[in-house]
Amino acid sequence: MSQLEGTSEHRVSFRRRTACFWLTWGLRLSQGPRMFSFLLVLFLSHGSVCQRDPSSGQDLHPLLQKMAEEIIEGSYLNAFLDLVQFGSSHVWTVDLSQRVLAYLNSRDVAFTIPSLQAVMETHLEQYLYQPQKLLEDLRDADAEQFRTAMKCLLEDKWLHLDLKDTVINLGDIWETALQSPGVNRSLFLITLERCFQVLNPLECVEVLGRVLRGSSGSFLQPDVIERLPQDLREDAFKNLSAVFKDVYDQTSAHTQRALYSWMTGILRTPFNITGETFSWVSAEKLWILGRYMVHLSFEEIMKISPIEIGLFISYDNATKQLDTVYDVTPELAQAFLERIRCSSFDMRNISTIHRLGLLVCFYDDLELLDPTLAQVLLHQMLKCSHLQGFQADIQKLKANLLDIATENQTLNETLGSLSGAVVGLSSRELESLSPKAVHSAISTLSQVTGWSRSQICILSAKYLAQEKVLSFYSASQMGMLLTGVSTEAFFNLDHKDLWQVLRSPVSQHVSRLSPAQQKAILRKLMEAEDAAVSGLVEVPRALFKEVSLSDLWKGSRFNATVLKEKKLRRSQALFLYELLEKTTDRPEEILSAGQLVKGVQCSHIDAMSAHVFLAHFQYFENNFSLLSPDQVNCLAWKYWEVSRSSLPPFLLTTLPSRFLASISTSRCVHFLISLGKRHLDTLVLDSHKRSLVIKKVQQCLDGVIADEHTVDIVGNLLCHLPAAFIERGISPRAWATALHGLRGCTALSSEQRAAVKSRLLEQWGPPQNWAVETMKDLAPFLAFFSGDEVRTMATKFPDLLQQTASKMVGMLPPKEFLWAVFESVRNSSNESPSSDLTFGCHGVVAPSSDDIFRLAEANACWDPEALLCMEGDTFIRNVELLGAVKGFRRPQLMALKEKAIQVWDVPSHWKHHHIVSLGHIALALNESELEQLNLSSIDTVTSLGQQSEWTPGQAKTILKAFLEDSGYGIQDLKSFHLVGLGSILCAMDTTEIPLIKTSEFRTVVARIGTLLCSTPVLAEFKKKAEIVFGRPTEWTSSILQELGTITAGLTKAELRVLDKELMPHFKPSAIRCLPGETFKELSTEQIASLGPQNAASVTNSQRLQLSSAQLQSLQWALDGAKTHSWQDDLVSAGSTSTGSPTGEPTSQGLWLGCPLLLLMAKSLC
Repeated sequence: MSQLEGTSEHRVSFRRRTACFWLTWGLRLSQGPRMFSFLLVLFLSHGSVCQRDPSSGQDLHPLLQKMAEEIIEGSYLNAFLDLVQFGSSHVWTVDLSQRVLAYLNSRDVAFTIPSLQAVMETHLEQYLYQPQKLLEDLRDADAEQFRTAMKCLLEDKWLHLDLKDTVINLGDIWETALQSPGVNRSLFLITLERCFQVLNPLECVEVLGRVLRGSSGSFLQPDVIERLPQDLREDAFKNLSAVFKDVYDQTSAHTQRALYSWMTGILRTPFNITGETFSWVSAEKLWILGRYMVHLSFEEIMKISPIEIGLFISYDNATKQLDTVYDVTPELAQAFLERIRCSSFDMRNISTIHRLGLLVCFYDDLELLDPTLAQVLLHQMLKCSHLQGFQADIQKLKANLLDIATENQTLNETLGSLSGAVVGLSSRELESLSPKAVHSAISTLSQVTGWSRSQICILSAKYLAQEKVLSFYSASQMGMLLTGVSTEAFFNLDHKDLWQVLRSPVSQHVSRLSPAQQKAILRKLMEAEDAAVSGLVEVPRALFKEVSLSDLWKGSRFNATVLKEKKLRRSQALFLYELLEKTTDRPEEILSAGQLVKGVQCSHIDAMSAHVFLAHFQYFENNFSLLSPDQVNCLAWKYWEVSRSSLPPFLLTTLPSRFLASISTSRCVHFLISLGKRHLDTLVLDSHKRSLVIKKVQQCLDGVIADEHTVDIVGNLLCHLPAAFIERGISPRAWATALHGLRGCTALSSEQRAAVKSRLLEQWGPPQNWAVETMKDLAPFLAFFSGDEVRTMATKFPDLLQQTASKMVGMLPPKEFLWAVFESVRNSSNESPSSDLTFGCHGVVAPSSDDIFRLAEANACWDPEALLCMEGDTFIRNVELLGAVKGFRRPQLMALKEKAIQVWDVPSHWKHHHIVSLGHIALALNESELEQLNLSSIDTVTSLGQQSEWTPGQAKTILKAFLEDSGYGIQDLKSFHLVGLGSILCAMDTTEIPLIKTSEFRTVVARIGTLLCSTPVLAEFKKKAEIVFGRPTEWTSSILQELGTITAGLTKAELRVLDKELMPHFKPSAIRCLPGETFKELSTEQIASLGPQNAASVTNSQRLQLSSAQLQSLQWALDGAKTHSWQDDLVSAGSTSTGSPTGEPTSQGLWLGCPLLLLMAKSLC
């Protein structure tokens, strides 16, 4: 028998949140949040405590008699539904419980509380962890019971069932159901299967809508669509169609096509005429189709009556509908435009253009177009960025419209009327603008999105050139362009104006400022009198993360409410948690305060009583993504000690691997569901331990994923299943749903990718046989295929392949995939070989703007000669796209640098925006060329500092050039200069670091602590840190976190004397930076106390320096051993607290039920 199948002896431990869920219905007592697993136990417990009248069952209501018979038969779901049906139309009286029990006694049925509890737990397990069982039982329910089940889930009047002293709250049905993997799938399937036979179709549609809108879209597979009713009433059909429109983006292309076929099958029904010119498509049917209108064929669109298409366009909601056809193709869009053109609507009327939605992105009637109309079209084309493809063609259309819009006028005159098209202006065109024109158009420019960094720099500078000085008013007008204001300008802004900026709507852009700009703002604010005391609490959420630990020390108005919305570094959270813990006796005040949970230490968790810990665990669970692996490990140990029987199973994976043995067969499904909701790679960092967890997962699955429900249960664990399991362990029935889950896996191994590819070829055949829907659905997996296979795709689906590749910006797909994309784009390009004899370009096919835009990361396939031969205007327009390509090799970067020199002249003539736009290309500048740059602005240096591959010589040159050009000495550098220099600081001589002002250094320690500098440089920074924070023996957990990699500058002696309790608070990056010779000085106790995260950061070279005892300690830390027992022999799993020695759950399904039963019985007696 599969380990996922239930057996009668199974017992499941239910935490309070899951205990509320009986099949799909949470039964919540009105007295509070405590959950009652199964109300029928009330009657039995009452009977076991109270005196009963044997004759009281004689006049029992027939529905209650039926319920009692179903209890006897073991049909507990049916019994519950009968109870709900009875309670919905009858007043419950105290004696009814006695009569039910009397009836059971008259049938010689005797229950005890323990026996009934055991039965109920098994039944609960079957529904919670075997949703197939729920599906089967609802199939077996009679019509009235099924109607009751549906009504419970549908109508507000069923939200509460009052049974005298107990109120059953059904209001959280859907929320609870959707939290249980597979249960919502069962509800969807049974509703589809039975509801339309029992309930009003409109009610069934509402149930389906609720389930689908809370799902991932994987429920809707083509085979399921075949089961949709074909004879729905018009109102129900429209409502169900609206549901399918709402979940369009969550469904596969095959499903979309199947739903379209179902919808059109009904819409076509009255029309059996098959004439050449007749169309079944009316205005109303287009509206019903909604987004599915893009699945109409070209021929069908061209048959639509001009009257009907005109009527459709005249609908008020037509524009809203056309605004959502994100996957329309140029061919179909132009077919729709042609039909609209044939109607009574004038395609050159502004009102008509406003109604076109995304069809405007394919507007092709440009002959003799009026400039005013071109401007209107450009404004409407703001929405075109939402289209799923064809952006290169849209860019061409925008460029053509821009030419028309500026016809017979200067750019300065038309700037304010060009809307989002201004993004298409090159840096050269923007430079030609007058400050006055930019100032006049600022209301438009500030609202435009999609600006490149260099464009923002140019426009901000021109706007402020007209304003002369930055003020609150001028800053408030800038919108997105605020990010182009120089760091020095922010620092020179009056602090009162600065506060006004931070309290105004423009502050939404503060999070996009560079670290140097943010630090300049904070530095200015802290200059104000008492700012560090009173002003810190008002620092915006995005900026608060930049507040230094030393500034926090000065604050006095912190409370949980103030900090709830702040973004916190872990060092800040550690300090603030300690601070606030002294001011309150209510842990929930702090634990519920947003990111403060980052500051909880193991000592805090250990100090909690069992009651306090269990009562507040939900706060940790709600903020799980904020917790470090070490915090999760501490939570797991605490839970194990105080209530192992209700421990969330996923926590077992963070304990030593031997604890995986405590997961019995009966707990397997609970374990899979719990772990499947998490991300295993962040939960278990050690690869060896992770493989043990996956081995346990496979054991629980009994080597197979048999159906869709099991896929739901496995959840995120799909991404970690080994290749062999993916290839042979996922059944064909489960594969479609599993594939939907695999789309979200971003780090599959080469073996897993090969297994997925093998299954895809098995399912769909070779790419030459694929349909367009297959190509769309498999887009996330195209990089798994060989170069020849991708070339086949490129031949058959060039647009779809290029769309897929264009979304891979910043990624590094396999080279053969990139080459196939490159060849596809080049083959479709109209570019001719150059006839230019300069630079040896004759016969070379150079990149066009269109090529560069389409290729994205595949631009890495250009020959250096082709890059050098591109047109100057092409380079200017695309330099930032090229600078973002990660795959360029050194010769290609050198060619692009030479191109920059050709276009912009020698580096000494380059402006700030030129340097900013270079990206990776800047790495090709040699030291002599770097010396020529004007680096007087810290913002220019900041842009260079974003590259991490500088050689020491290059970095030293940049630092020297900045100091010379700005006129600053090391001692003059302010905090924002230090932050802006970033990795360039690592080029400082060790003799220069002491010259940094301590007052400036103390506010940027956290930023410097992110740098991966050499050991001598880190050692000097460590000495500087001692001036601020005292000797290393005085450092606290928050200080250690603040210092980051600076702690790698500790000497051997200093490292040896650090308290072992501080070891988990080293940053992982600091551990990696410690020289092996220094790291080996750690004692076995210190190494064992590193915690799982830091232990996983130990490098191979550091390991080689360790003794066998130290390696054993490191393994303990990796495994998640409890720090205070690291030297003990293997601790018996049953040596602490209550519960079984192996963690086998005690009877827990009604853990709150028994006390409540006695209280309830007492009240009834």
